[in-house]
Amino acid sequence: MRTDTTHYSLGALPVTGVGLGVSSEVLEEALTGPIPALVFDDAGTERMTVLLDGVADTAFARENLVSLLADAGEPEDWRVGEALAESYLTDNRGCFFPWPDGRDERKRGSSLPGADLVGFQSDGGRERFAFGEVKTSGENRYPPGSMYGRHGLKQQTEDLRDRLDIRDGLVRYLGHRAINAPWTARYRAACSVYLQDTCDVRIFGLLVRDVQPHADDLRARVSSLAAACPAPMVIELNALYLPAGTISTLSERVVAYRQRGGGQ
Repeated sequence: MRTDTTHYSLGALPVTGVGLGVSSEVLEEALTGPIPALVFDDAGTERMTVLLDGVADTAFARENLVSLLADAGEPEDWRVGEALAESYLTDNRGCFFPWPDGRDERKRGSSLPGADLVGFQSDGGRERFAFGEVKTSGENRYPPGSMYGRHGLKQQTEDLRDRLDIRDGLVRYLGHRAINAPWTARYRAACSVYLQDTCDVRIFGLLVRDVQPHADDLRARVSSLAAACPAPMVIELNALYLPAGTISTLSERVVAYRQRGGGQ
């Protein structure tokens, strides 16, 4: 997903913060483009379809297979916000997140520990692990309440910065899924970098907002994260500002597009 405007820029390497504007046209382009496939995990459904090819050998079984693979529930707005953030990092920051956390849910809408986005960033000919946390909020305060608390963006980005056990756990998590995967070589390359220096990772904190842009969304976090950021870690905070009032429409818009047959 592309953005239209840079509203503000804070800090300097290794910790930066940027406020980016997303117009109505660009948001519509995303919601009728790559976002539904991410939200509904079309790649995962295709993998399961191939896996189960030939298993359903009666009309009744085939109906049940269609029901099994279909995700009939409406996605939460925050899940669409997370997909927008992932699409932004993929298209603009050289990131690749191969295993959506929704595949690990035991029940719909459950929250998993660790990080929302776990994958890689290719930069300067090196493959590094990339960890992302995403919060979606239309709260008219700066920063929103989702920045704070045990599961807030502040604590989660600090944990990724400071706690080796969390980073190690995410590397192991992705490693189990990398075995025989098309992206095994990327995992091995990132591991080669990580095992030389467990701080050589990229951390992304993203706010998806639909209020007027304001640097106070990120200002304090850029300053506090920079105070104890170990080399060679790099932390990027991004606020994606959607048109006013659109967060509450994200789910219904991707569902409506899919119901019209879009992206299928």
